[in-house]
Amino acid sequence: MPRPNKSQERRTELVPILARTFADLGYRRTTTAELAGRCGVRENILYRLWPDKRAMFVAALDFVYEVSEATWDEILAQAEDGTSPAELILDHESTHHGEFGLYRIVFAGLSETDDPEIAKALKRLYGRFQRFIHKQVKAHREGHPEPAATDPALVAWAIVGLGTVANIGRELGLLSASARKRLVGEVGRALLGESGGRLATTRAARDRARVPGRPRRAGPRP
Repeated sequence: MPRPNKSQERRTELVPILARTFADLGYRRTTTAELAGRCGVRENILYRLWPDKRAMFVAALDFVYEVSEATWDEILAQAEDGTSPAELILDHESTHHGEFGLYRIVFAGLSETDDPEIAKALKRLYGRFQRFIHKQVKAHREGHPEPAATDPALVAWAIVGLGTVANIGRELGLLSASARKRLVGEVGRALLGESGGRLATTRAARDRARVPGRPRRAGPRP
């Protein structure tokens, strides 16, 4: 039986602390001395696990995605049959998105994209988010005779964008908690299209409620 990889176990134990530190201080202001202090180890211990601060930052970026994926997998595992996975995730994120502030690691990384390794890590992170959401959007639309016209891959990118805007709104105080909830929940559902889930039900109910023969009012709804 192979011996457990103690180094990997140690990395798994420490990377949440690294992530919290980078989220608090950014990339440039974070020193390995600060990281070691928060981890409760000597700097040389960190250097045995990662070659340099950049590698520690890249590990923190990977952690941002892994935390989200683990949360979403748990939500989907408890879902009832026939429930839209995309809607479940939007419902959760409309309340909880950005609450731990780990998005600040991503924001810090975006100012370091001249570094090829950090740029590669960011591409990987955004790509993983997009692919996961793309899968849920496709599942949301399965079995509907008239699927929404917008490419689900683009819808997935747009939902990633909603999350980014919600985080900017939180960080700068531009969006209240209720506004962020509506942005992610309501606009996210609109992006999914009216081909599935509750949106289709809502539209059908609205159509049934129309008085026969009454013309539909033109112009924007209040």
